[in-house]
Amino acid sequence: MHIICMLCGMGYVKLHEITFCVTMYSQHVLIKILEKKYMSNDVVIRFSDVSFEYENGKIILDEASFALRKGMKVALMGQNGAGKTSLFNLIMGTNKPSSGNIFIKDGETIACSQQVIPREQLTLTLREFFGSYFKGEDYELDKKIKEVMEIVNLTLPTDKPLSAFSGGQQARLLMASALIQNPDILMLDEPTNNLDYEGIGHLMTFLMGYEKTCIVISHDADFLNMFTDGVIYLDIFKHKIDQYVGDYYVVVEEIKAQIEKEIRLNAQYEKRIRDNKEKMNYFANKGGKMRIIAKKMRDEIEQMEEDKVDVRKEDKTIRKFTIPAQPDVVGNIITITSVGVMKNHQPTEKNVDIILKKKQHLLLKGPNGIGKTTLLERLAKNNTEGAKILEGIRVGYYRQDFSTLDFEETVYNTLINAMQKQEEERMRAVASGFLIGNNILHSKVGSLSEGQKGLVAFAQLVLQEPGLLILDEPTNHINFRHIPVIAQALKNYQGAMIVVSHVDEFVNQIGISDELDLAK
Repeated sequence: MHIICMLCGMGYVKLHEITFCVTMYSQHVLIKILEKKYMSNDVVIRFSDVSFEYENGKIILDEASFALRKGMKVALMGQNGAGKTSLFNLIMGTNKPSSGNIFIKDGETIACSQQVIPREQLTLTLREFFGSYFKGEDYELDKKIKEVMEIVNLTLPTDKPLSAFSGGQQARLLMASALIQNPDILMLDEPTNNLDYEGIGHLMTFLMGYEKTCIVISHDADFLNMFTDGVIYLDIFKHKIDQYVGDYYVVVEEIKAQIEKEIRLNAQYEKRIRDNKEKMNYFANKGGKMRIIAKKMRDEIEQMEEDKVDVRKEDKTIRKFTIPAQPDVVGNIITITSVGVMKNHQPTEKNVDIILKKKQHLLLKGPNGIGKTTLLERLAKNNTEGAKILEGIRVGYYRQDFSTLDFEETVYNTLINAMQKQEEERMRAVASGFLIGNNILHSKVGSLSEGQKGLVAFAQLVLQEPGLLILDEPTNHINFRHIPVIAQALKNYQGAMIVVSHVDEFVNQIGISDELDLAK
């Protein structure tokens, strides 16, 4: 819904909460103009007072409502751990609401591209993987595989297991697995993770021309702004859903302005409450009729307490942090003379001359499938002939799939065991800076959202105090508000660092001193 001011012809305000012209900030008369695509009552998804919580008591939704019409493309926003993936599962039907109603239009089919390929599917061949999603006849499968692989701009042998493909290739396969179902409603969970520049551009072009209903979870603001019509905003503290329509960046600014307005309003209430409490105590001590005035003021205070707004806290960002480098390290931390790469799906050796000392940061570049993740894994394990890590160096390894974390272990044990000298007070202080509170500390790592796992992995690096950092796509799954803080910490890191990232803005912020392009 777009709101147009009759006097200035401009303005944008939140859906269902229309009081003034935003651009003029005055009491202009407003009229509601619905774009053609929203004129019909063709609702395909509607949540009506839906509540949902897990068996452990974690609340995701509390009487939340929203509706999507056919053909809408919306971004699903919310802080890490708010329950965005859980909301997808409610739409898919794998989660069931505690109360309320979820309406899916009769006959509408749904497919979801998940963040990662389930571990139990990694042994499947590419053809078996697609066969598990394809609903048609088996003789049509190869033709359909070819069609969806062309859409995601990928050519791979269908007889190889999924584990043989890179993270970027797996990301495209996840997208293709949803498309092969030819759904009416397409849901994408972090579709740009692990994609190289070409892959992101291809996906963006596809979605801009996509005519069906689409819901996207992504922390890539530029990506979302190119094709979305609006935002579904999941509040992690109130467990409600707010719905906005319009340009993504405009929506983000409006959310920010609304939060600032709520903070100012609450500050006014707090001041009046303090003033009234002082007067109330004064009158109460006077006795007689003054006590009646004091009681009236007490009632006013209680009303103001009720009127205070629950300020949204999604804008909360992790605290600035430092990754301490391993002390007393001198010399060549890592020496690399050759690396293994994939050319035309065949392994080959590439001679290089890389030496990293303290404060030297190397960017590893190359398209999806060339072998960046495999190389980082071998470097981290110090088991490749073409590279040698200085003896005694602690390696902090951030994997894009978080497989360095034990999913069956608690976050508490994961972090405390990362420390050279176990100090609970310091561990808790570091965890708090990464928005890891008591409720998360005592949860299993595997129960966390992908974004929360990423924050746990960074907290682990801080406590580990490594001499060499190896980072594989460290912005994947991370809320975009946290990324500048992480970038600054990496820029200030005093040890040696090797990083793979396709996010230009992030790379420009982390102090790269050398580059190695595996494709050249």
